[in-house]
Amino acid sequence: MTYTTLISTDELAGHLDDPDWLVVDCRFRLNDPAYGRRAYERSHIAGAIYMHLDDDLSGPIIPGQTGRHPLPSVESAVRRFSDAGIDAATQVVAYDDMGGALAAARLWWMLRWLGHDRAAVLDGGWMKWQREKRPVRHGAEQKAPRPFTPCVRPEVVVSTEEVLQSLGGLPFRLFDSRTADRYRGENETIDPVAGHIPGAVSAPYPDNLDEEGCFKPREALRARFEALLGGLPAGQAVFYCGSGGTAPLNILAMLYAGLGEAKLYAGSWSEWILDPSRPVRVGEEA
Repeated sequence: MTYTTLISTDELAGHLDDPDWLVVDCRFRLNDPAYGRRAYERSHIAGAIYMHLDDDLSGPIIPGQTGRHPLPSVESAVRRFSDAGIDAATQVVAYDDMGGALAAARLWWMLRWLGHDRAAVLDGGWMKWQREKRPVRHGAEQKAPRPFTPCVRPEVVVSTEEVLQSLGGLPFRLFDSRTADRYRGENETIDPVAGHIPGAVSAPYPDNLDEEGCFKPREALRARFEALLGGLPAGQAVFYCGSGGTAPLNILAMLYAGLGEAKLYAGSWSEWILDPSRPVRVGEEA
């Protein structure tokens, strides 16, 4: 069986010794970039390797041109995924300790962007795995390299220029995945400009999760996104966040709910605000 959205701890536990499965620890903190690797080496799911949001899942920051976590080049991503041991037969399972928001869903999305659909996020992540006292190890692990062959899907990514051209309402609608207070511009502690892209609909990523960090039932997620979309096809929905790290959680939840695959504005808010001529709005939308 192939897993393409979510996988349970029970399902993963039965495949820890499968040579065609790769578990990836993606734990990360924006205010402490070294946190994830420290936590991984202290304890991680048995057999898991580690990938870092800054070093492995992002390209170099170009001052004045890119946001905080620009996508890497296809060539760079292919090298990293090959080194990690991912080929066409590999089932990848990503996890973190933020319900998938930092940065398991980012890895999941990047693999889909490059044509590898055998990727899933562990529902409940590290916290659920720990609560259930499932197998863990310490130190660092690695897998033998395998050739990763990309099949790039450019249609799932939207550029800043395309967002700027869309402000009149076509051909797609924007959804802001940050928390509602950041969307309104009331509590911006990360980026130098507060607010949101005009016309964007607030769709906070935490609303996909329950109090234990697990995804809400499929029916609840479907109702949530149907209300947000208002009849809009999934392919015309574009999600963004602060830097392209948490918006993929909304894309994942919507796909898991059976509503189809939305697009990602990968540069997100931190790239949008680099040019002061680009419009910004605070407060709620009309």
